[in-house]
Amino acid sequence: MPQPILIILHQERSTAGRVGHALKQIGYQFDMRRPRFGDPLPTTMREHAGAIIFGGPMSANDEDDFIRREIDWISVPIEEDKPFLGICLGAQMCARVLGGRIFNHPEGQAEIGYYPIRPTAAGLAVVDPWPERVYQWHREGFDLPAGAELLAEGDMFEVQAFRYKRAYALQFHPDVTYAMMYRWTTRGHDRLEMPGARPRATHFADRAVYDYSVRAWLGVFLERWIGS
Repeated sequence: MPQPILIILHQERSTAGRVGHALKQIGYQFDMRRPRFGDPLPTTMREHAGAIIFGGPMSANDEDDFIRREIDWISVPIEEDKPFLGICLGAQMCARVLGGRIFNHPEGQAEIGYYPIRPTAAGLAVVDPWPERVYQWHREGFDLPAGAELLAEGDMFEVQAFRYKRAYALQFHPDVTYAMMYRWTTRGHDRLEMPGARPRATHFADRAVYDYSVRAWLGVFLERWIGS
């Protein structure tokens, strides 16, 4: 049996969503931790196959102790050359530990809903094809860190995915399930009023169109990420 994957979450009821389902299908178990609620992070990755930091409503610019600890901790898998994946907040944390800037859109725009992305040649070398549109839930973006390779770009927030050694960062949410989307658009309905956000009904209409390609892409991506 392979070593477990370290899963880092930020809410009491958060799950690994579709990413968790896909990894279980290829034989992985999880070590779930929530540093926000006091769970420690390992000092080495010797007992884990890889690590994933998921999203959350907080910012990588926040000064909360658990935010700072998670950002600093990302250097552990990077230095030990173990697979690391950051999704949304986790991607912003990864960008920050590598020296990237985390910032609001200059016009106050947010990406809430489905938006187009464009893979680069480097991104297509990882997975080909990429989905035409992906699900987003954020109002901050990040610069491409020095030494990182751009994998996908967008219109509103340019950097949508990058790779640094065996660390990958995704601004978007391939992990989102239908239940998660329903919960986010219900509890976070105020975010739908932000400039650039898509109306709630379009989230579900677009899911019917674009979700199959996201699911297919995710399965290939995760196998190549963990085997990278």
